Amino acid sequence: MSVQAILEMLVTTEESHSAAEVLQSLEQLLSVYGFDYYSIFRQLRLKEDGYFDVFGCHMPEGWAETYREQSYFAIDPVMRYLAVAQRPFRWREALKFYEADPNLRHMERMMGEAARAGLLDGYFFPMHGRGGLIGALTVGGPREVNLSPAELSLFQAAAKAAYWKLRKLAQLSEEGEEKPVHGPDITRRELQVLIHLADGLTSNEISRVLSISPHTVDWYMSGLQTKLGARNRQHAVAIAFRSGMLF
Repeated sequence: MSVQAILEMLVTTEESHSAAEVLQSLEQLLSVYGFDYYSIFRQLRLKEDGYFDVFGCHMPEGWAETYREQSYFAIDPVMRYLAVAQRPFRWREALKFYEADPNLRHMERMMGEAARAGLLDGYFFPMHGRGGLIGALTVGGPREVNLSPAELSLFQAAAKAAYWKLRKLAQLSEEGEEKPVHGPDITRRELQVLIHLADGLTSNEISRVLSISPHTVDWYMSGLQTKLGARNRQHAVAIAFRSGMLF
């Protein structure tokens, strides 16, 4: 596998001017290494709706809903392992760590269901700041991918580059506080999402039209609401019409 692909991703990430460009660069790298799915977590805690707060995400269809409905966050060995992990790790390492845990059977069942959904093997790259663990990148897919120690270190560098670039573009402080955004600096992709939303399409419908995941659509909408100062999606559409962005 090409270490050169990681080095190229580091350069393109630094030169990116939008979150969409950062995610595109990351997705290209993951494709080279055979990872079909990923999530890059803005913060490692669940939102009120039961989903993770992410910068970008592409996971097997229906897995996020299953994860939420089954309350897997409470037993997920990967998430629990983050409390002790200080370095990147393979998902299977987390399960092995909890071999003596009374919830091991439930963990194994969850991991088995994840594998059947297309998440057989993968890696987790935690992000730490002054206040401790603040975010992460997880990558995986339906097949085993064996990263060498050198590749694992370089992947961590790529994960950090993408994460911190996305935070900078979202104007987030390390403490997780969003700074005010002055003026609606709307990207082309955000405008596409907004247009389809104004046409009455749902997140799932927009994701199919634009060939992105529903969670990525939601991520774009969250950014739009922040940029426009909107209370919700309908308010964002109304502001866009009033400002002349939509006709």
